[in-house]
This record gives sequence, C-alpha cells and structure tokens, in this order.
Amino acid sequence: MANEKVDVIIVGAGASGSVFAAVLAKAGKKVVLLESGPDWQMSDLISSDIWGRRVKTAGAPFLLEGKNPFGYSYQSGWGVGGAALHYFANFPRLLPNDFKIKSEHNRAHDWPISYEDVAPFYDKVAQNIGVSGDAKAEEIWRPAGQPYPMPPMKTFRHGDVWLKGFEAVGIRMVPAAVGMNSTEFKGRPACIYDGWCHVGCPIGALANPNVTYLAEARKAGADVRPWSTAARVLTNQPGTRITGVEYYDQKKERQVQEASVVVLAAWAAQNPRILLNSATDKHPKGLANSNGLVGKYMMAHFNSGTWAMFDEDLQNHMGTTGAQYMSYDRYLKTSHKGAFGSSFITAGSALKTSDLGGFANARLDLFGPDLQLFMKRGARGLTRFGTFGEAMPNIENRVELASDKDELGMPLGRIIHSYDQDAIAVWNANFEEGLKIAKATGAKEVWSARGNMPTIHLMGGTIMGTSTENSVVNSYGQTHEVPNLYIAGPGIFATAGASNPTYTIFALSLRGAEQLASKWSTVAG
Repeated sequence: MANEKVDVIIVGAGASGSVFAAVLAKAGKKVVLLESGPDWQMSDLISSDIWGRRVKTAGAPFLLEGKNPFGYSYQSGWGVGGAALHYFANFPRLLPNDFKIKSEHNRAHDWPISYEDVAPFYDKVAQNIGVSGDAKAEEIWRPAGQPYPMPPMKTFRHGDVWLKGFEAVGIRMVPAAVGMNSTEFKGRPACIYDGWCHVGCPIGALANPNVTYLAEARKAGADVRPWSTAARVLTNQPGTRITGVEYYDQKKERQVQEASVVVLAAWAAQNPRILLNSATDKHPKGLANSNGLVGKYMMAHFNSGTWAMFDEDLQNHMGTTGAQYMSYDRYLKTSHKGAFGSSFITAGSALKTSDLGGFANARLDLFGPDLQLFMKRGARGLTRFGTFGEAMPNIENRVELASDKDELGMPLGRIIHSYDQDAIAVWNANFEEGLKIAKATGAKEVWSARGNMPTIHLMGGTIMGTSTENSVVNSYGQTHEVPNLYIAGPGIFATAGASNPTYTIFALSLRGAEQLASKWSTVAG
C-alpha cells in the first residue's frame, strides 16, 4: 500500500530522530516518523526493574560474534523514545582531543570537524531540553561555553564518600552534567531522586525525547507511526535519489511511504542493516556502500567498576541511575603507561536490587545464604564508581547480513566485535587505579567488578569523514553517495571517545537537522 508523499521520513523516534523531526516540522516540512515499537506515554512508565524490561530491545535479534560479543539489551530501546526513554542521562561532552587522534597520535581517524564546530550545539541542546551541572567547573578540561540552565543535582552520601579517595590519587571531580531537572524547567518538574531513571521517568524530569524534541515535533504536526518496522530504503531507477521507505505495519502488511528526503535514525546497528538490505542492481553492496564501509568500524565503551562496602547508611537507593560526580582527569589518550585511549570517570549511581549495576551483580560469586547476607549489608552500605574506557575503531568490528531472516523475510544483522590489546590494557589500568581510590576512602571492604569485558554504547558503522574514500557520511550525516539520504545517531561517530555519547548525539543531530533545513531545496530537489 502506498501513502501520500511527504517531505521527509525519519526511521527511528529516539534521541537523533526526534531532533530531526522537531527541526524539520517547525520549518514547515511534512514529517513522518517510523518507529518499530509501541507509542509509549509517560503514564505507561513504572518504576520497576521487571516492568522496565518492556522498554528495552525487542524485535528481530542481532546475531553476536567475536571475542567480545556486543551485549545490546540495555543499549537500545523498544518503542517511541528509543534508548533515550530509559537512559541514565549522563551528559558529558567529547573533548577537543577526541576529534584529532590521527593528527596527534597517528592512530584511528580524525573527525572532519572539531570540538569548536560542535560546542555551540552542546549549548543549544542544554537550553532546549535542560541540563543540570556546573559548566564553569568543567573548564579545567574544556573550552568555555554557556552556563547550564540549571544548577547541579543534589548529592548523596554514596557519592560523597568517594571524594576522599579521588583526592588521594590526585583526581579532580566536578558535579556531573546530566540531562535532568534539578529545578523545574519549561513546565517539567524537578527530579525527586528516587533512582529509577533506567526504566523511564514518569514525571518528565528526565530529558527523554517524548517530553522534549518529540513533543515539539508532534506539536508542529509531525506524524509519529508506531509499530512500523522499516525494511529497506527505496531509490529511483538510476539509483541516484532516494524515493521513500518500505515498511511493515502492526498487521505485518507491507507499506510504502514516499518522501523527498529520508533520515535513518535507528539504532547504530540497525542503520547498517537497513542500508545493506536496500541493495539494488545500481547499489549491489547496499545503499551508500560502494566503498564497503557501511557496517564497519563498530565501536563500544567498556567500564571498570569498583565496589566498596561501608558500615554506615549511604542512602544508596537515592539519587539518579547516572552519576553525581564526573572527571576527565584520565582523558588524555596516553593517561596510562602502555595503554592507549581515554578514560572517563563517574561516581554516585543509585543502586537497586537487580538488573544493570544492581546489588545482585556486585558479587557474582555468592549464592544462597551468603548472597542474602551480602545484600542485607549492601542495602545501606554498598556503593560503586565506574571508569568508562575508549576503544579505537577497527574495521574488523562490523555489522553484516546473516543468512537467517526475520519474520518479514529480511536478513538479520550480525554484529562481530572484539577488543584490541590497547582496550584491554586501559580496562586493566582503570581497575588498578580504582582499587587505590577505593582503599583511600576508608571503606570496610573494596573489590573490582571484574567479569567479562563489557560492551557499552554501540557507535560507528556509518562513520563521518571527508569523502567516500574514508567514510559513509559527511559531518552533517548526509551520505556521500546519495544526497537526499541522511544518517543520524552514534553510528556517524568517527571515534568513540570515552564519555557517554547521548549529549553528542543530540548536538550532532541538531547540527545536521539545521543544515538540512537550511539547504532543503538543494537536498530535496
């Protein structure tokens, strides 16, 4: 079934798609957003780990291979709002050294843009959706920018107890920049600090797309279509222009939506899968893939967590799932001898009994009565901090098509991922330093949260660069090969940095959307 042609189709109603939708709808464009899952409302969100799994990944699975298979259950979302419906809302920035690793160290890639190109959009996003923090304090590591619109969030004892340890090893900590309200902001209430951010915030204190950019897009007339699974992007006969998207509705019936422009803003692994499944005789390797780089250079962060048990009540159930404090003091690419890559430190995450980062995962060696005793002590005295590490882009880390197919008959995606020795060395160095920090706090017990090397924040696969020789898209997300096809989200990152990516996703999406709106007649034809 064909639908009336619109100006732009956006595949994915998460962080990046919502920004493009808001900018283009407010510019007077007829916008359709396709989202494969349900249309969540704020009243649907319930503070429960078990219920919260409903907003995590669903739909066709990805096959996982490599030495460090990518665990994506918590890294993507299901339904309108995407992963940003349930994210931690840590809002650190990339730093200037992230954009020129090739120039400075002859490693990885240079971005085709600099920090100075992105910084104004960090500031815009903060004013648009609300960021709490201390921008002035961050200037010990980065160039000056606008103040955040809200002061830092409250802190609690389970974050404060780490400060003594950090000071002992010479690490400076500042209030964490977060995408949540320390005060009322634009009619949205302040945070109540109940620590359930990771399953969705029902009061709207967390800056998820549904109460920020997506709400603006809907107000401006954008058509959000839930239960609409994009299968492939369609082109004209010569293969020179995008003409629309083929998708399947809730009844699994095939639909075709024509448009002048298409923006792929799905999950970082899903965008390459769609491009590869959109192969034609004019694009035999897949759309925007004559150079074979679609799906290549997938990247992930890893975390070195350190636990501590105190004999006092730390109020560890209070706060936010993200962080109270952060530091870039180990962000130089050569901070650790014999290892290459940045590290980013966060401390002060509220703890719940199960699921990601919870009590039960703090001691995987304990069972039965021993685990019960540990959790009884931990209910008041347990706390942790974590150090994210950066892995360099590797062309062998990739998304490719599998022979298996989903229920719609489309080939599944396969994610192949392994860490190199530098990443492993950074991971280990952060554990070693973590124990030094923990021991200096005076805690009763300290230990490393060492298990399988984790994979966090999938990035890459459709990286930006200067031309088809080295990339899939330009710095705005516009594909080099097909001018009316854009890609948004962390897939366009040229390198990963070590800091949480969502603030940069918002900033790059705003930059790309504003460029598309200003160049509309040239791009849309």
